[in-house]
Amino acid sequence: MKPIEEIKPLLDTPKRAVITMHQKPDADAMGSSLALYHYLIQKGHLVTVISPTNFPDFLKWMPGAEGVIDFESSTDKAQEALKGIELLFCLDFNALYRTKNMAPYLEALDCTKILIDHHLEPQPSFDYGVSDTSASSTAQLVYETIYKLGDEQLINLDIAQCIYAGTVTDTGSFRFASTTARVHRMVADLMDRGLRHEIIHQEIYDNFLENRLRFLGHSLLNRMEVFYEYNTAMLAIPYSDLKRFDLQTGDTEGLVNFLLSIQGIKMAALIIDRNSEVKLSFRSKGNFDVNTFARRYFEGGGHFNASGGRSTDSLEKTVNRFIKAMEENETLLQ
Repeated sequence: MKPIEEIKPLLDTPKRAVITMHQKPDADAMGSSLALYHYLIQKGHLVTVISPTNFPDFLKWMPGAEGVIDFESSTDKAQEALKGIELLFCLDFNALYRTKNMAPYLEALDCTKILIDHHLEPQPSFDYGVSDTSASSTAQLVYETIYKLGDEQLINLDIAQCIYAGTVTDTGSFRFASTTARVHRMVADLMDRGLRHEIIHQEIYDNFLENRLRFLGHSLLNRMEVFYEYNTAMLAIPYSDLKRFDLQTGDTEGLVNFLLSIQGIKMAALIIDRNSEVKLSFRSKGNFDVNTFARRYFEGGGHFNASGGRSTDSLEKTVNRFIKAMEENETLLQ
């Protein structure tokens, strides 16, 4: 994979391009993709953003979100947009299978494939790119890429809002260790360009329906287990809870982080029965590596202190597997 700055000659003349992200995109995936979109259209490129699946309502305020194609619900339209493209930008994921049903179509494309991502162990599927695990977010890497290409004067308010949204969420509102001086300098630059951060906080964190708050209370009261001997807390959510509270995409976002607020807890796990499969989210403090944990036990991965996984077992069996894995890691969790 050649360095990202070497794409500069490719951007000198208008091209047809598609930007895509991982399935069930979060604020970083959507924010980085839309920030890149607003940059590329200023360069004269014909750009389409395709999400492999739907995305949360609390992200639909983002400039350009109304034009994003949902591959699952608009497959024909997405396939048409992919025909004959010259550039494919893959953001916030580094293995094509993370795009779910889009993956075969992306693998078959005969075009230049470009990666912008901050996760570990990228697959060798890309011609150009940046894979920087020290970055707080993919949104930060889009910002830095624009600078590397010498186009910082193109960072307008639309780009600034999208970059900030991706960064504030992936840093846990700037509390994770990935929040370096480099991140704060970027945010200061965005604010100098007119960014109003309080509006974005309201759109992301104060924009849910009543049922989500009732679900949070129900989950913390009735579904939480704390294993103090292993410094671990777990939430196991049955599919019946998702139906009872009529949860939508994104309504469980951030729930796992509540568990880390318990004194002494080093690892938190959110295990949700999605009906088709069981999804797992892991968070940790300090030196416990949940990326390795997720890869070893649950076909997943991510970052050192934040990762995810999946299971095709029932919720009960998956919970039992997690408890066994936790016990096997007792020494590391002390």
